[in-house]
Amino acid sequence: MGKVKEMVDLKPKATNITDEQLERLQQVVNNINSVQFEIGKLEAQKHSYLHRLAEFQENVTSLQGELSEEYGTFDVDLKDGAINYPDNG
Repeated sequence: MGKVKEMVDLKPKATNITDEQLERLQQVVNNINSVQFEIGKLEAQKHSYLHRLAEFQENVTSLQGELSEEYGTFDVDLKDGAINYPDNG
């Protein structure tokens, strides 16, 4: 039997995707970029809020120290300001 020759593909290969495919691909990539940008903005806001929260927590700790020094406790009812002294004193 004779030697089999290599098959040659005579159909030309495409050099570009279709305009419709390009438009769809660009839209999907733009959507991804837009969502990533929005996530970045949210993360920046979150970072800012976390700093504000830390400041408020420091304020609470400071107030607790003031109350403890003046009243011997910082256990206070937030509704009416009543001091909840420990049972032992």
